[in-house]
Amino acid sequence: MVGKQGRVTGRIGPGLVGEVMIPIRGGVEAFYAHPSVPDEEFPIGTLGIVVEYFPPRTVYVARALA
Repeated sequence: MVGKQGRVTGRIGPGLVGEVMIPIRGGVEAFYAHPSVPDEEFPIGTLGIVVEYFPPRTVYVARALA
């Protein structure tokens, strides 16, 4: 999971649990997402990269360089 890129489908920000869609196992699955930097925000449509993964469905993301 770490290093995979996904598209934000639910706003991620301080105090919010967002959602990111990540391609995995031949499909795309939704994961609960938190920002890796506490004050960072990710609007819907932003591309993020997974920096931490907590099974089964929680990830911490950083902004991906397109």
